[in-house]
Amino acid sequence: MPFQKRGGDKDMLVIPIKEGENIDRALKRYKRKFDKTGTMRQLRGRQQFTKPSVAKRVEVQKAQYVQHLRDQEQV
Repeated sequence: MPFQKRGGDKDMLVIPIKEGENIDRALKRYKRKFDKTGTMRQLRGRQQFTKPSVAKRVEVQKAQYVQHLRDQEQV
């Protein structure tokens, strides 16, 4: 039976560095790419279980808050 990855596992990030490229610029590209993968958000989300009903309530409250801000801008 072949080895299977878990659904959320990601492959290693590869950042090709061009000849004479500044290491700071390459590091910045790495950080940007790492943020886009959402790995840290996923890890932080898994640290503590949140009931689906609580997550839905928080999402609705956030939407209400954003809508309230948009309504205030229009007035």
